[in-house]
Amino acid sequence: MEAFLRGWLPRFLPETCTFGIYAYSGKNALLRKLGNRLQGYAAWMPAEYRIVVGVDRDRDDRHGLKSRLENICEGAELGSRSVTGRSDWQVVTRIAIEELEAWYFGDWHAVQSTYPGVSPNIPGQAPYRDPDAIAGGTWEKFERVLQRHGHFRQGLAKAQAATEIARHIDPQNNRSHSFSVFRDAISEAIPLCVASPEARTSR
Repeated sequence: MEAFLRGWLPRFLPETCTFGIYAYSGKNALLRKLGNRLQGYAAWMPAEYRIVVGVDRDRDDRHGLKSRLENICEGAELGSRSVTGRSDWQVVTRIAIEELEAWYFGDWHAVQSTYPGVSPNIPGQAPYRDPDAIAGGTWEKFERVLQRHGHFRQGLAKAQAATEIARHIDPQNNRSHSFSVFRDAISEAIPLCVASPEARTSR
């Protein structure tokens, strides 16, 4: 996710927007540490700042995972988009269903542009028509499709693929619903961006 966002956000955000990326060593670490980090933000966060928490669903129950994330936000006393329902939210939680690779299946033109020779017919095949409903491990399915066409013979290099595909993703034409709601949350924050002499940052 970090590699994908480093490649995609600078293409999607206007020059007036700055951002930081804070990655955790897995979902368990995020769930364990997120509350303290959000409480720290709540103590000083300017009104124009927005926090987007992104995580893979993997095989977790989506509603249970969403509730856990929302409870963490509530404990930090930050206004969650799910609770406020208004544009003045401070934090939004978004889940990639079931994994980040669903977003690649959602924009197959980006995959074709990144990896020549990949079949253009994948989105029309029954297992891949709904990127968020791909069963049996999204990244494993993505790996097998690419390997059939001569890529990543030694196994999918996830960070490399994320970096390369992010350069081609079309944010307005993605069939993954989880990508669309993630993109829309970012879009809602864009009008709050103010001109800054500092360069865009990513940490």
